[in-house]
Amino acid sequence: MVKLLIIDDEAPIRKLLKKFLRMNDFEVVTAENGKEGLYIYKQEQPDLVITDLIMPDKEGLETIRELKQMNPSAKIIAISGGGISSPTAYLDLAQKMGAAATFEKPLDNEALLSMVKKLIDLSG
Repeated sequence: MVKLLIIDDEAPIRKLLKKFLRMNDFEVVTAENGKEGLYIYKQEQPDLVITDLIMPDKEGLETIRELKQMNPSAKIIAISGGGISSPTAYLDLAQKMGAAATFEKPLDNEALLSMVKKLIDLSG
């Protein structure tokens, strides 16, 4: 079974994404910040990471950079609601740092699911 790691400091978002992705036959592990996410990534070796960008302890851009250092072929989707500025700037930077795709919050679950399947090559 394909394993996904969701890193987001907002518990309701983690819970909703976990439930939605499990309903679509994915194994899901979660972390509430980048520091915990990196630890879980090392332990669980997920097939794909979905990470928020603005979080306490270790924010998403730093998390993406460290994930790519650990595993240059890591598949990462960045999500953001933007914080004090528009999420576009953060999401553009996340893509430059190695995120394969980016999504603004609130998330379009079907579009996210489609991208997850595409990135792990389950579409066909």
